[in-house]
Amino acid sequence: MSKGKKMPAGMPGGNMNNMMKQVQKMQKQMADVQKELEERAVEATSGGGAVTATVNGKKELLDIKILPEVVDPEDVDMLQDLILAAVNEAIKQAEEMMEKEMSKITGGLNLPGMF
Repeated sequence: MSKGKKMPAGMPGGNMNNMMKQVQKMQKQMADVQKELEERAVEATSGGGAVTATVNGKKELLDIKILPEVVDPEDVDMLQDLILAAVNEAIKQAEEMMEKEMSKITGGLNLPGMF
């Protein structure tokens, strides 16, 4: 549009600035929450507590604990399965934590690739 002309009725002229401000505010909130969640940790266990995995909001494995009594040199496969189960569950919980907190900001909007 050229200078001096008014937007036709029904066109979102002035509302566009408000919408952009709201989007910028939401982006900042999301960045703040994401940073906070990356510092949080979730813990998951397998084998009735035989293996415990701790993962942060960035889905990084922070710690793994294995009870000595489950370390059986004759059954390494079982220990590996317990470790995989605990780590995968902790990662799943970290993802759910991130999605839950972000949906509070986005109002449930599906924004793929945002987090």
